[in-house]
Amino acid sequence: MLFQCVSRRFASSTASSRRTLQTLASTATTTSLRNAMATAASSRILSSHHRSYTTHKQLPEEHQMIYEMCRKFADEELAPNAGEWDKKHEFPTDAIGQLSELGLMGINSSPDNNGSGLDALAYAIAMEEISRGCASVGVIMSAHNSLYLSPIDNFGTEEQKEQYVTPYTIPNASEGGKQMNIGCFGLSEPGNGSDAGAASTTATLSDDGSEWILNGTKAWITNAHEATAAVVFATTDRSLKHKGISAFIVPMIDVEGFSLGAKEDKLGIRASSTSNLIMDNVRIPKENLLGEPGEGFKIAMKTLDGGRIGVAGQALGIASAAIDCAVNYALERTSFGAPISKLQSIQIKISKMTTARDAARLLTWRAAMMKDGGEKYTREAAMAKLMASEAATMCAHQSIQVLGGMGYVSDMPAERHYRDARITEIYEGTSEIQHLVIAGDVIKEYQG
Repeated sequence: MLFQCVSRRFASSTASSRRTLQTLASTATTTSLRNAMATAASSRILSSHHRSYTTHKQLPEEHQMIYEMCRKFADEELAPNAGEWDKKHEFPTDAIGQLSELGLMGINSSPDNNGSGLDALAYAIAMEEISRGCASVGVIMSAHNSLYLSPIDNFGTEEQKEQYVTPYTIPNASEGGKQMNIGCFGLSEPGNGSDAGAASTTATLSDDGSEWILNGTKAWITNAHEATAAVVFATTDRSLKHKGISAFIVPMIDVEGFSLGAKEDKLGIRASSTSNLIMDNVRIPKENLLGEPGEGFKIAMKTLDGGRIGVAGQALGIASAAIDCAVNYALERTSFGAPISKLQSIQIKISKMTTARDAARLLTWRAAMMKDGGEKYTREAAMAKLMASEAATMCAHQSIQVLGGMGYVSDMPAERHYRDARITEIYEGTSEIQHLVIAGDVIKEYQG
């Protein structure tokens, strides 16, 4: 098998490994990409990091492979279509199917459940490159991996993983292998905003104790209209406040009492769907409780910690796309007889953009490597998400400024990057919430 051949090559000399990497990078078919992912997952480097990495060239070869493959896929399959998907508000079905074939729609899940088994650093790298090609595809991938699969991977039973993870990491054979099952995450509600502990959605046991009955509405749910299952948080004991919240796996197809709200008409990431999940006496098996009763808030917070690494990666991708757009335009656009890239004012903008993006990338990689090392990384994930999202907004803003009038029209991608960037400062914890998380941890540290 190709996987075995590639594995043997990676076990040989450094020169041979480098030749294999270059070959796979240059012939990046979907099959070779997924095999490359599997190879990376089998490497000991993915399970432990013995140093910090500050540039892509310093990464282990397996991570460099992931970087090159995702970059190639973004350039060839995503970037050329991103503008059209955005204009039409069209879900990129084929692209998501390809992501699944590449192993990216189960990138951190265990190979026992058809996942790629890669680490958080690989995920951050992949998220940046995919989002550089299309931020909408990036958020679809992020919500599916970070918010849906991750809590089930971490807290689910083997039976739950078999039913709600394994079929969600590979293309759906019933759809000809081109589409796939997608999951979503129901935490926010119309009235609770950033207060995750104020869930008004309720879950009560049926009289015979065999089912949970859910009632309530979840708001701002990414992937809502394409998802076939959701991780939903509901109050099971109001007297315990946030300790009375539990997590549930809720199937979304042909379930009595379950419905979706209208698709939100959003400023950006318009190729992804966002809407309400509405539950009116929705009955699910008792076995669909995720974790223990009252663990919901803990599950949500742990999930969001990891999800912020994904959003940071998405924001980095938007920032990188904005830099690409600005620099390429500056090299081609002439004014006063020379490219505007010669102008000091333009160079200062490019310097500020690149410095902010690179600094945020270092914070993101740090958080990812701390997660991979089993360290507490809540503060670091918040820092990464905060700085990367603000870098994305700044870079997109300055990119438009470099392009001038051309940056303000849809003929160029700069205005789309600007619209896409804004949401990264809002979802999975606003910038204001990130400051509270960071400051709270710092104060606790000083208090001993």
